[in-house]
Amino acid sequence: MNQGHHHLREALEKRRIEGTLRSLRPRSEGIDFYSNDYLGLARNAELQHLLLKQINDQPHLLSGSTGSRLISGNSSEVIAVEESIAGHHQYPSALLFPSGYNANLALLSTLPARHDTIITDELVHRSIHDGCKLSNARKLKFRHNDLKSLEDKLRKQDGHCYIAIESLYSMDGDLAPLREIAEIAEKYSASLLVDEAHALGVFGNGLVAEYQLQEKVLTTVVTYGKAFGAHGAAILCNELIKAYLINFASPFIYSTSSQDLQWRAIKTSYDYLKNNDLSSRLMENIRIFRKQGLPTPSAENSPVQAIIIPDHHRLKELQNTLFEEGFLTYAVYSPAVKAGTERLRICLHSFNTEEEITKLTQIIQHYT
Repeated sequence: MNQGHHHLREALEKRRIEGTLRSLRPRSEGIDFYSNDYLGLARNAELQHLLLKQINDQPHLLSGSTGSRLISGNSSEVIAVEESIAGHHQYPSALLFPSGYNANLALLSTLPARHDTIITDELVHRSIHDGCKLSNARKLKFRHNDLKSLEDKLRKQDGHCYIAIESLYSMDGDLAPLREIAEIAEKYSASLLVDEAHALGVFGNGLVAEYQLQEKVLTTVVTYGKAFGAHGAAILCNELIKAYLINFASPFIYSTSSQDLQWRAIKTSYDYLKNNDLSSRLMENIRIFRKQGLPTPSAENSPVQAIIIPDHHRLKELQNTLFEEGFLTYAVYSPAVKAGTERLRICLHSFNTEEEITKLTQIIQHYT
């Protein structure tokens, strides 16, 4: 190996010794308590057959898009789905992206200008942090869900500020004080950007729609690879923001558009959820889990329930024990989370049974 790559080997070896080395493995068979398929749509046979029928009737959905949206990839399908999405969320416009990461990268790298300031909750998605790195704007962080910390930061700024938060946080499983933050943003004439990746579907069309905050939230990012069982993301915004992103957002301009099947799958999921209430079963399973009394920082109605176990070896032993009993869970180590806050991240779903949830929690209780 080239001598200049020595540091790569050292970094990987360090993680191996610490027991935090990541690797790709085939999907395991077992009881799912680790995927983001909160409503079970990715495994829903009825939804799959609905989509299959559409493919049989319109096989062109399977074809590649042939280019970026600005060249040959802007099909009538993607235009129609964007209009439909905007209507569902009561926003003037929507702009589709291949993934939530891509959407956040586009939004944060493009919208804030050189003399602006981006103030993010310290626990926002990595895609938001990475988008900020590509921006010319100044970036600050406020303490997680701390309104005083946010207001202290805003009070000291001279130029325009953007506030970037999630509505439901994916690692702690807690909710942002969304209405209060919207009021603070309005008070300081700041622009509020909300990532609803884990809230969409779990809370209908997301918490921005639930609280009717569309007028106070400049952009909302909704992603479809979680509760919607599909893939991709949309930035919900006004016509001005959409036009600006189309003209200046590199991740949008220089990416080949996804095939129409991806957009059709998103629309089909919206239609299916409009006629099928899957979230009430999910909420009942969350209630069953919470009734077991495990200590957690997570919200009582969140599908993500974090069990803090800062001892690496104990956490790994718990995950292995659960795996041997047929349970698939996800252990999160630093640097993905702050050192000392390592946790078992439990994802609850509409399809989990009470017996499965009870047995899972009984095993966890021996380690907490």
